[in-house]
This record gives sequence, C-alpha cells and structure tokens, in this order.
Amino acid sequence: MCTTAIANKPMGLKLRVTHVLRLVLAKVARFFFSLYYGTEGEKIPPIHDDILKQPAVEVAKKIRNKEITSVEVLEACIRRIKDVNSALNCFVEDRFELALKEAREADDLIRSGTKTPAELEEERPFLGVPFTTKDCIGVKGLHHTAGVVLRKDVIADEDSDVIRLLRQKGAIIIGLTNVPEFCMWWETHNHIHGRTNNPYNTTRIVGGSSGGEGCCQAAGGSIFGIGSDIGGSIRMPSYFNGIFGHKPSRNIVSNEGQYPVPETDLLNSFLGIGPMTRHAVDLKPILKIISGENSKLLQLEKPVDLTKLKYFYQFSNNAPLVDEVDPEIKAAMKKVTEFLKRQYQIDAEEKNIPMLRKSMPIWLTTMKGGKRFGEYIMKNDSVGGICWEIVKHFFGLSGNTLIALFTSLVDHTGLEVGSDGYKHYLKLRENLEAIFSTMLGDNGVFLFPSHPTTAPYHNEPLVRPFNFSYTAIINCLGFPATTIPLGLSREGLPIGIQVIANHNNDRLCLAVAEELDKAFGGWVEPQKA
Repeated sequence: MCTTAIANKPMGLKLRVTHVLRLVLAKVARFFFSLYYGTEGEKIPPIHDDILKQPAVEVAKKIRNKEITSVEVLEACIRRIKDVNSALNCFVEDRFELALKEAREADDLIRSGTKTPAELEEERPFLGVPFTTKDCIGVKGLHHTAGVVLRKDVIADEDSDVIRLLRQKGAIIIGLTNVPEFCMWWETHNHIHGRTNNPYNTTRIVGGSSGGEGCCQAAGGSIFGIGSDIGGSIRMPSYFNGIFGHKPSRNIVSNEGQYPVPETDLLNSFLGIGPMTRHAVDLKPILKIISGENSKLLQLEKPVDLTKLKYFYQFSNNAPLVDEVDPEIKAAMKKVTEFLKRQYQIDAEEKNIPMLRKSMPIWLTTMKGGKRFGEYIMKNDSVGGICWEIVKHFFGLSGNTLIALFTSLVDHTGLEVGSDGYKHYLKLRENLEAIFSTMLGDNGVFLFPSHPTTAPYHNEPLVRPFNFSYTAIINCLGFPATTIPLGLSREGLPIGIQVIANHNNDRLCLAVAEELDKAFGGWVEPQKA
C-alpha cells in the first residue's frame, strides 16, 4: 500500500473511540485541576532594572560604549533571579562569583581603550553580556545532571561546544536552569530540583525540556538563553512563556557536550541547540555564533525580502489523540495572515497536509535507537524493576518521576529498530519531508501552531500526552523553526505560532519573527499580563 493512501486512511473505529474517551478524560481532568489549583497563582514582582527589558544586542552595545558596565548588568540579573526564583524555581545553579570576575575583566578591557567599540563588536560582539543555559548543556565546573538523580553528583569537566563559542565571543555564562528528568517530557519537573512554575500563572507549566530556560527568559533573569530541542524542547517552553525560540536546521549546531548524547546519526539530526530570547532581533546574531563554521551554510547576512516570500499555513494537524487547536490560537494565526495581506498584499495559502496526522507515530518510532530510556535513569530497567519503582513512587521513595517511569515501561514495547513497521514509518517521514521541501522551496515559510492549547496546569500533560506532536514532527523533518509570541489569551497566558522554512533557510524564519515582533508586540512582561 502506498504511503499516501495510508496517510489519508480514515481513523478506525477503535481509534476514534479512544480519541473521544481521551478528550472526555482531558476535560474532566481540567475541571478537577482548576478546582485544585484555582485560577491564580503567586505573583512575581515587576522588572525594576530597565536593562533587563532590552535586546541582548542593545545591552552589548551599551556595554561596549561604556553607557553601562558588564558588572552592573550582571548584578541586575542576579537581583532579578533572587527576586523571582522562590516563586518560579527556574534557576538551579549559579556561578555568580566567577561571572563577576569575568564581568570585571570585560569592563577592564573596554576601559583600557586597546580596542575600539567597532573592533570589539567585530571580535567579541557579546562582550560582557550575561546568559543562562539548561542543566543538560555542559558548563565547566557546574553540575551536568539532565534532571537524573543518578547523575546528581556529575560535574562537567569542560564547556560544551556552544558554551565555548559564546564565551569566545565575550558572553558570560551565569548559571543553569531546570529541566524535566532526562529532558524527555514537556513539563519541567525532576527529583533533584523540583518543579518549575510559569511566570504568567504559577499554577501552569513552563513546558520542557528547556522549561527552566523559557521561564528564566520570560521573567527577565538573564539577557538571553540557550536551549535544546529534540521534540519541541525549545519551541514549547518559548511558546508557554511568551518568548522567541529557534530550533536550527539539522546538523548545523554542534551537540557536543550535551547530555543525553544522541546515539545515532538519525537522533543527532533531530536534536538542535538554539537561542531563546525576549526579542526576535537577538536570534540571528546568537545563531551565527553557536553554528560556528556551519553559519556560512545559513547565509544569515543575506537580505530577506518579505514581499517575495510564499506563505503557507495550516490550523491543525488533525491528529488522533491530540487536542483540537484552541480558537484563540487559530484567531492569532488568522491575524497574521490578515497582516500579510494588509501590509504586503500577500495572500497566504491554507494547506491541508494529511500526512501530518501521522506526526506522533513517526516521531515515537524514529526516536528509537541505542539504549532504552530506563537504562539512563535507573539501575534496574527490567519491567519488574520499573513496576517496583512505580510502587515506590507512590510512597515518595523513588528517585524517578512518574512520567519517566511510565515512559520507561512503554519503551519496552513498540516497533523494533529495523522491523518492517519501523521501516514503514521511516519511509513516511521521508515522504513528508519531501512534501514540505517541495512546497517551501527556497522562498517559502509555513505557519503552524506551536501547541494546540495554552500552558496547562501542572501534571495536566499526563492526560494530554501527545499534544507536543506539533513541534515533534518538525524535528523529524530537520527543518528550522521559530516560535513567535502573539500576545496573551483571555486567561492572560501566552499564545503564538511557529514558522518553518526549508533546510538551511533559517534566515527566513528569523526575518518573519522580527517582522511579527514589531507588528504584534512580542514578549509581554509577566507582571503586566
């Protein structure tokens, strides 16, 4: 049977019944979650230091021009982290003393006058600018746990490639942010550092796995952040926290120094490290640095004429076991298409790509390879060992989160690598990639939801487990994608979309993000929500 026929095959009766039952369960669960958590959480204080509201490129410029010192910027970040972290629990380890030493050295270099501001901009464009990253990207001297209790004492003995490249360009790493256990769930919670809360409403999740980083950026804790993304781990937290996040094209940014290590070339191609920022204008210069020698493949300095682009959009992937896209998110996407029509006389073309219904099984199947999930997070990965850990969990005696244990159990099932079923989904992935590549060409972008709902309540992803399919499928296809905030919902939670381009056409995503940032206001300070 051809793959197109499979993709268009109607949902079977059993699957339809399962889908309806899951939707009913999700609605019932939402009711009880709302009763348990209420409608409002703990409020965080407003941002008092204006420098924290400015783009990283502007902060760097002010430091070079002696309008503010690196030490002053760093101290503002430290104050902000201390102001909000008790409520948010996003920041988990600092290197404040070392960072202050590096900030003083940056200020001394600038004051020395041995380099002009123009020379500094060329050689070290982020000199003195503080940033943060997630606790799975290696930073020399800091813990490198990925939220796994078995790794709670592991210390990185060197910087990951991305951190090294940023430090070479003058940026100052100030600490680590929280992640889910093993970075493999879309709520940030582990048994080392606990749970991270959304700055717009602390009863809601921040996403994962770069959830602590998305939260830290939204709250103004550092000037910019670095995340990683294998199924939406940059884009979902960026979306839930109302900031910009970019997943680069496959194999552009080095994954060296990240844990867990992708064990196959295919998995490595799914994983991408990228920038997370409050301002779209910061995405390109950060990407240029962290992509190293590969930056030339992206032609980031090549101008983008937005009037010459082709725009496509789709409101939903229509996938089974996934929630319907909220009307407010569809309305936001419609506003974008109306803006393009009004501003540039461009008619965006609505698409219906049936194979997107297969997003979840494609991602789940092709993520297999190497060791099982449970082998990384527990000493006994047998089915019996996992079941015993689940029992222990309910008595507060397990080092593992419940979702990690369930995921480990499920990992003992499913298609075997190399089986006919596995090859079938690999072929589906290749066909879907070809469909997108043909549609996008060298001048097309695709507007698509980042997620079907706004940020759920804590633990609610357990009854909406496959909602991350909107981001996960893009990892499988290897395309660049940028999450763009488009304001707040009626509940005061961020909404937005992702924009996707063809391989190595990251600059198209970034140009659209910058335009929509100006048109729709971008990041909104949580305290003002």
